[in-house]
Amino acid sequence: MPADYQAPLNEMQFVVTELCDFNQVAALPGQQDLEPSLAEAVLSEAARFSQEVLSPLNVVGDQAGAKVNAQGEVACAPGFKQAYGQFVEAGWNGLSCSTEHNGQGLPQLVAAAVNEMWNASCMSFALCPMLTAGAIHALERHGSETQKRLYLPKMVSGEWTGTMNLTEPQAGSDLAAVATKAWPLNESGPSGEPGYCIHGTKIYITYGNHDLTENIIHLVLARLPDAPEGVKGISLFVVPKHHVLANGDLGEANDLKTVSLEHKLGIHASPTAVMSYGEASGAVGYLVGEPHRGLEYMFTMMNDARLQVGIQGLAISERAYQQALAYAQERVQGRVLGQTDAKPIAYHPDVCRLLGQMKSRIDAMRALSYEAAAMLDMAAHCPDSNQASAFQSRGDFLIPVVKAWCTESSTDITSMAVQVHGGMGYVEDTGAAQHFRDARITTIYEGTTAIQANDFLGRKLARDQGAEAKKVLSELQDTARQLSGRGHEGCQAIGAILLKASAVLEESIDASLEALQKKQSVAAFMGSVPLVMLSGYVLGGWMMGRAALVAYEKKDRAPFYERKLQAALFYSQQVLLPQLGLAHAVKAGQQAYDQACAFTQV
Repeated sequence: MPADYQAPLNEMQFVVTELCDFNQVAALPGQQDLEPSLAEAVLSEAARFSQEVLSPLNVVGDQAGAKVNAQGEVACAPGFKQAYGQFVEAGWNGLSCSTEHNGQGLPQLVAAAVNEMWNASCMSFALCPMLTAGAIHALERHGSETQKRLYLPKMVSGEWTGTMNLTEPQAGSDLAAVATKAWPLNESGPSGEPGYCIHGTKIYITYGNHDLTENIIHLVLARLPDAPEGVKGISLFVVPKHHVLANGDLGEANDLKTVSLEHKLGIHASPTAVMSYGEASGAVGYLVGEPHRGLEYMFTMMNDARLQVGIQGLAISERAYQQALAYAQERVQGRVLGQTDAKPIAYHPDVCRLLGQMKSRIDAMRALSYEAAAMLDMAAHCPDSNQASAFQSRGDFLIPVVKAWCTESSTDITSMAVQVHGGMGYVEDTGAAQHFRDARITTIYEGTTAIQANDFLGRKLARDQGAEAKKVLSELQDTARQLSGRGHEGCQAIGAILLKASAVLEESIDASLEALQKKQSVAAFMGSVPLVMLSGYVLGGWMMGRAALVAYEKKDRAPFYERKLQAALFYSQQVLLPQLGLAHAVKAGQQAYDQACAFTQV
């Protein structure tokens, strides 16, 4: 049977209050009440909710899935509507939303840990508030005052949900090919704002329709009649499922419908819809911001979503690890080498290796993800504009790494969890297979790993010629030197490996940027995925090194800190060092591309 999820509160609280700069986040405007005790109370209550309410839905949702009828009405899996009602009633949806719209205003750093719990307990459920949060951010930043007044309070509370509608059947990830049309109406829409008629089809719309709330606020990319070609001709529109009148009351249904739900490998309980707009009288939407700037505005939503999907990768890895650990500690099979007494398979060398790989990588993933969230807090709320800009640059640098590395790692880690179970892992009854299936989408949606890698190299590194990367590596080297100066053999070993890793990553970044400067784009981007993965392993090592510094000072206080030291050493020696070989793939360039084409393009 699948193991029950238990939120790793000690690990989460360690990262939030001891590893990341909690005090700096707590000193931000509006966070005067934030103390470690408050963060711990929030995480403890979230743990209770995730374990008691959401976790039991995971298997049920996987088996039952979401259903759509001939009229396009969608029913979520059994228990989801009741759980969502409890979720909203408890105020979880507005945890990190602005108090201006009745949110609780807690920082992203705390919300990152809470979101990890939602996704680990039931990833299919967590996708709904995740997409709503992204839509809220887009409207907060770019919506009109009328749009904010009509939509945000109920989206923040969770009474209404939100989606983003980007891709289309002919477009895939190429948003330049978006063909959905929008043309101005001769009169105002029901909300009182100028209305636009929206016509087109969108695919892969997460929670595009459901029975959890009475309204859904869709953010839709479409083209105006005078739109230029390509991505510079895309505008963003609010298209509610039910019209919202100028006084905030609900009106008639808008002209949009669910054509079908996708039959997917995993996340069965998350309704992934094909949406049709304007088949009958015409769907009415409202322009967000200025014309032709839709993709720019949507990236406000996507940037947050990419961090959250990285956290999904972390979360599903944690859930799979707990499943594997519980099985390995109970299952007795064969004689354990070097042992006379019967021992569970957790003591077999290779199973122990797998568990160590899983746990140490999860620790590194958690630290890097929460660090990125803290950077977004500082960027959004730091009163000094120069400092805020610096924090934004750091967040922008980290997010594609978090998204790419944590999600790719999740496919490895959930696969390892299946391996720990042996043949039983391939049988659905244990639950290990579901985690493997659910994890697979995380490397694809909100931008594939290659898209993250190309963004990392082509935008985040190229725009400042690696200046932000050099700042990060300088801080990493400082951590390494501090470790080397400790009178502890393990800390010294970690420090030496970090210095080596820093040099390898810096050389790889320089080689990629040089290829771009020489207009050798194929050579550069042939190595972009290895580069972003190498960056993840190295920055994860930096986080583990920082954790080792904290743990070293407190190692005599509790066994927890000694375990953190051992995890950091294991990660450095068994995970980071072997992955430095990715540098060869980063620099392989044109020759590797030509070789691959020679034997695959036949």
